[in-house]
Amino acid sequence: MALPQEVSPLTGIIAEECVVIDFGDNEGKSVLEIQDTNPSFYQFLIDQKESGNFSIRRTKDKIFRLYIHNSSIH
Repeated sequence: MALPQEVSPLTGIIAEECVVIDFGDNEGKSVLEIQDTNPSFYQFLIDQKESGNFSIRRTKDKIFRLYIHNSSIH
């Protein structure tokens, strides 16, 4: 029987420490780091995901990068 997998409200089944912010003042930080150090920005990212203004892409260097599509960044 498979163990239940933790699901992040922001990254889904991808571990938060594996997803890197790719914009703004937090560029280069992992989502897990943002969750610990800047909870209001983490909530902003969740809101952006819920509004469809958000994507996670795996780049050629095999890093998952988080993007916001709209230019009105928090």
